[in-house]
Parts: sequence; C-alpha cells; structure tokens
Amino acid sequence: MILVDTGPFVALFDPQDAEHGRCREILSTIRDTLFTTIPVLTEAFHLLTPNSIGADRLRDFVVNGGVSPWFMDHAAIARAFELMEQYGDHPMDLADASLIVAAESLRTTKIFTLDLADFQRYRIRRGHRPMKVDILN
Repeated sequence: MILVDTGPFVALFDPQDAEHGRCREILSTIRDTLFTTIPVLTEAFHLLTPNSIGADRLRDFVVNGGVSPWFMDHAAIARAFELMEQYGDHPMDLADASLIVAAESLRTTKIFTLDLADFQRYRIRRGHRPMKVDILN
C-alpha cells in the first residue's frame, strides 16, 4: 500500500508539469494499492484548477479506482492537528499531516511524494517508536 501526495497528482495529470514524465514512469512501476486523503485531493484539485483537463483526468483516476480515498474521522483530524503543532517550526500543512495520520492508521511507511525536504523530516508513529517515511520519488 502506498499513499500519494499532492505533487505526484499534479505532475501526473498536468502534462506541462516539469515532473510529469518522471511521475508517469514511477506510477507505471507501482503494483501496490494506492490511497490518498481528502485534504490531498482538495489541494491537488486547487492546483490543477477545477475546469482543467488535469482536473478531469484526476477525477477519472479516482472514480475508476486508480486511487482510493482514506477518510479522516474525528480522532484522525485531532492527530493531524497535533502533528501540525509538533512540526510548527517548519510548518506542516493539513494535506501532509493527513498522509502521516493515514500512514499510522493503515500501517504503511510508503508515500509517493515530490516533497522530499518535508517528508524526510516527518516521522510515522508506531506505538512509541517513530519511523522514517519510505519516500517513493
């Protein structure tokens, strides 16, 4: 199972994006199930702009099962806010926090992201042990 961040979605569905080819290549090698979060999708649609061909392609990708959304309950939202405070010295946005919470809940460390600087810093909690994010890039 792999969680997908905003950057790869924008790159995959906007052919003008500098990372388009590389992200398509990475996606073609992935055999695991893909998940993402609603905050990530919200951010991706904002960056693609609602009426763009990229937004249309992302909608099709989600509807056709290319990625499954992971929904945050009240406890997950509270945990995301906790993480945003924890990483306050280098602000963590809700999309990034939601991926870390999803990773904790789904028991994975794999995240497909272009945001190396932030995700190398973040840690996924496993009991009392923090684990590094396994970045697909």
